[in-house]
Amino acid sequence: MTAVRIIYFDIDTLRADHLGCYGYHRDTSPNIDALAAEGIRFESVHASDVPCLPSRTALATGTFGTRNGVVNHGGVAADLRVEGADRQFVSSTMRSSWAWRLYTAGFHTASMSSFPFRHSASWWNHGYMEAANLMRGMGVERAPAVTEHVVDWLRRRGRADRWFLHVHLWDPHTPYNTPDDYGNPFEGDPIPAWHTEEVRAANWERPGPHSAQEPWGFTPDEWGPPPPRQPWDLSSMDDVKAAFDGYDVGIRYADDAVGAVVSELADLGVLDETAVLVSSDHGEQFGELGVYCDHQGADQATTHIPAVLRWPGLEPRVQPGLHYHLDLAATVVELAGAVVPTDVWDGESLAPALHAGTTAGRDHLVLTQGAWTAQRGVRTGDHLYLRTFHDGYHGWDDEMLFDVAADPHEMTDLIDEPSAAAAADRARSVLDDWTAAQLARSGAEDPIDTVLAEGGPYHTRGHLPAYLQRLRDTGRSGWADLLAERHAAEADPGRWADFERTRRRLAYDLMGIAEPS
Repeated sequence: MTAVRIIYFDIDTLRADHLGCYGYHRDTSPNIDALAAEGIRFESVHASDVPCLPSRTALATGTFGTRNGVVNHGGVAADLRVEGADRQFVSSTMRSSWAWRLYTAGFHTASMSSFPFRHSASWWNHGYMEAANLMRGMGVERAPAVTEHVVDWLRRRGRADRWFLHVHLWDPHTPYNTPDDYGNPFEGDPIPAWHTEEVRAANWERPGPHSAQEPWGFTPDEWGPPPPRQPWDLSSMDDVKAAFDGYDVGIRYADDAVGAVVSELADLGVLDETAVLVSSDHGEQFGELGVYCDHQGADQATTHIPAVLRWPGLEPRVQPGLHYHLDLAATVVELAGAVVPTDVWDGESLAPALHAGTTAGRDHLVLTQGAWTAQRGVRTGDHLYLRTFHDGYHGWDDEMLFDVAADPHEMTDLIDEPSAAAAADRARSVLDDWTAAQLARSGAEDPIDTVLAEGGPYHTRGHLPAYLQRLRDTGRSGWADLLAERHAAEADPGRWADFERTRRRLAYDLMGIAEPS
C-alpha cells in the first residue's frame, strides 16, 4: 500500500535512549513505542549537524552544513551561503528542499513549527504551502498548544489525499517547564544506573556552560531563576534526579501530544493510510563530556536521535546500521513516489532496502557542532572520534576517542591507548578526507573556520571574562588558568561588551520579560 498522507513528528531535543522502544527503563513514550511496534525503528540515526539551526537546515536543504554554510546559531555561519550570480528565479535551496520535492509530486505541504521564527530560518519553509508560526516566546509553546492547531488542521484537511504535515513539538527542550499540574510520573523511578555519585562528583569539578555547577548556562541564574523542574545546580544526586525527571517529563508530555494526534487520525478514518515519522533535531547531554541539560558536542548523546517510521505496507522491524537524518528525508521522498535530487543531496534513500527487507548502513558518519563548541566527530561501528577546534570552555582535549558500543556515555577516553591507535588513525584519515571532499564540492571556506575567525561559537561569545572569575570563586582556578591561556583573545573583557549587551536584551525580549537592571 502506498501512503497517501504523511505526518512528521519533529520532537525537539529528543534523545533516543530515553524512549522505551530504545530500551529506556522509564515509561516515557507509550505512544511512540506503539508506533515503533507497528513500524520500522532505526537503531543508529545521527543528525549530521547539531544543534537546532544546523540540524534542521541540513534536513531542509538535504546537504551537510559544511556545504550549505550553516553550523552556528549566530554570525555568518548561521545563514545559508549566498548563491551569487547563478541564483535562478526559484533558488536552488528551494528546488532541492524536501518539502518542495513532495510539493512538486502533488502533496499539500504544511508545517506547524516555532523553529523558523525562533532561528530566523526562513529556508525551513521552502516548499511548504502552509506554514504556521507557533512560537510563543522563548520556549513557552507547550505541546497542547501545538496539538490544538494540528487537530484543527486535520479536521479541515485530514481526509483529503496526498498531504505532508510537519508537526514540531518544542518539548522537551530546556527550559524543563512542563506545567506543574502535570505532576511527575517518574517520581518513584530511579535515574539511569550509569549516572552514579562518582560520575556526579567528577563532573562537579569540571568547567563550562551547562556543567554540574551551572546547568542553566554560565551561572546558575543566567536567565533568572531556573524553572521548578530544572535544579540550580547538581550538588547532590537528588538534584541530578530532578534534572533527569524534568527532561523525561517533557518527553512524556510530548508523547501525549503524539497520542492525541494519532487518535485524531484514527477518528478521521485515515490512520491506516497515513505514514508516521517520529524523529528529532538532536539529543541532550546528561553528564556526557561534563555537560548537563543541553546539547553542546558532536558526541553520541547530542547527535544520536530516534527514528521511527510507520509506513503502510512496510513490515515492522528494527533497521540496524549507521544513518544520517538526511537519509530519512531521502527515504520519505522516495517512498512517497517523489524524485530524490541525488545530484544535490547528501542523504541516501533507504527505500530499496526497506521494500526488500534487507539491512543497509553507512561505513561511517561525520558529525559537526558549531554553536556551543566547534567540534567534529567520526562515528564508526564501535567508536566515536572527536576533534575539538574550540572547547566551548569545557577544557576538552583536542582529540578524544570512545568505544561507544561498550561505553555509550563517553566515560573513558581511549585516545592514548595503544590498543585503540588503529581506530584513532582511521578516524583521523576519514575526517581529513571527508572535509577536503566537502570543501571541494562547496568551493568555499569551511564554516567551522568562519566560526573560529569570528571569535568562537555563538553561545560562548562574550562570556569568558566573567566566567573565569566564577571558576576561581568556585574552587576551579586550575581550569580558569587553562582556559585563560587557551582562549587569551576571548578573555579580553572589552572585546564583546556591545555584543553581549545586545544578546541579553534580545534574549529577554524573546522571553517576554523585563531585563534585570
